[in-house]
Amino acid sequence: MQKPRQGWAGLFNISFGFFGIQIGFALQNANMSRVFQSLGSAIDDLPALWVAAPLTGLLVQPIIGHMSDRTWLRKLGRRRPYFLLGAVLAALSLVLMPLSDVLLMAALLLWVLDASLNISMEPFRAFVGDMLRKDQHTAGYAVQTAFIGAGAVMGSLIPDWMEQMGVANVAPDGGIPDSVRYAFWIGGAALLVAVLWTVLTTKEYSPEEMASFGDSNESETQEATITALAAKQYASCIAWIIAGLVVTGLVWQFNLEKEMYLLGGLLALYGVLSAVAISMAKQGNASGMLTSIVGDFSGMPDIMKKLALVQFFSWSALFIMWINTTPVVTQYVFGSTDTASVAYNQGANWVGRLFATYNGVAAIAALTLLPFLSKTLGKVKTHVFGLLCGAAGYASFFFIRDPNTLLMAEVGIGIAWASILAMPYAILASSLPQGKLGIYMGLFNVFVVIPQLLVATVMGSIMKAFFPTEPIWTMAFAAGTLVLAAIAMLRVQVPGENTEISA
Repeated sequence: MQKPRQGWAGLFNISFGFFGIQIGFALQNANMSRVFQSLGSAIDDLPALWVAAPLTGLLVQPIIGHMSDRTWLRKLGRRRPYFLLGAVLAALSLVLMPLSDVLLMAALLLWVLDASLNISMEPFRAFVGDMLRKDQHTAGYAVQTAFIGAGAVMGSLIPDWMEQMGVANVAPDGGIPDSVRYAFWIGGAALLVAVLWTVLTTKEYSPEEMASFGDSNESETQEATITALAAKQYASCIAWIIAGLVVTGLVWQFNLEKEMYLLGGLLALYGVLSAVAISMAKQGNASGMLTSIVGDFSGMPDIMKKLALVQFFSWSALFIMWINTTPVVTQYVFGSTDTASVAYNQGANWVGRLFATYNGVAAIAALTLLPFLSKTLGKVKTHVFGLLCGAAGYASFFFIRDPNTLLMAEVGIGIAWASILAMPYAILASSLPQGKLGIYMGLFNVFVVIPQLLVATVMGSIMKAFFPTEPIWTMAFAAGTLVLAAIAMLRVQVPGENTEISA
């Protein structure tokens, strides 16, 4: 048997919840640097404050993926319980965030917000694979990407709409403006409603129905993973621990940014956890979450490993953009670094328009350009094209100083964003065992998070050492890493596609 083919209404219902989730992410991405600076943070401290977000994703997504593969609640199903839980927590965080009156409170709420958004978001990736036939995966992820773009447009523009309606865009005491406060509250309500729509309008296939479709369950693929883990030696674990100690020593020796201690600690911690997991597997303990996650991570399919490198470079560029677009635009286009000035807050609102533009382009490209290119060029070349468009968009920040013209740069970034959100997942969903789709999608997020941690910890050191007052150079790093991502994508082999680029 095959899964029933979903019409446009089914595709809409499956992914509409992502519209609300992305409103939350858009409000976070476009406004958190502004919130932090309004509460007294210096530009040099922004990466450290943003560390909480990717670190949360690194921890949460594999755990939620592992749990959702094993969950079945008769009325709610496998993935939907996590949609609902994350949405409720995220909405509460969005309500409380603009009430922050000290920097620490805002940083803690960012951690809670990102954890909650990740709880909802991770199962949505696997949900498309669960609900759709393989020949609809590209369409399913394209629709999901369109909702991501549309949600991000709304989330990015709400503060600007508030100002146009007469809501104050500058706080008299230099704190968080009312336009941002109302935007977070509206976003929280929209997030909850959108996720509830998907929860109430979709019905997941039961484990028995999935078996009838020929999709293996998690237990059928777990034994081989644990056997492979038990056969591993401890040398790689020792290497990870040594790498962590070396990084920590370099930070201490050369007085690098203190956030890099986190990177060293994570490397060493993974080495320790890997050693524990291998020991448990050798003893025959195959039921633990740790052994499952470490075993699946070490036994990733080859195509996933190659796509992981592409993701690493792609998300490095994206995180550079999210952190630095506000400082770059306010300083170079609007001519102000004073967070209490009218010019700075006008520039910060313009960043919302820039982000809305690239997300709007992404929504359109996901439903029109990407499906056409995918059919004519294949998924690999389509993604290469999208990444190079993004690199051109970032590079143009060096030359454009007019706010309206800068919107043109967002067209290339929008095409790249659409491709990053759709093509790797469409390739993966058709290549991974269905019974482990949740955990593999969660582990794939590691290669979204690790580059963000590196950017948050390393970029600050680089900028402080070489360009302490010139944040525009962050865009050069963003453009260069997208070029590297395009080159890495050429190593990915999709059955039936030719990845050679003709002259």
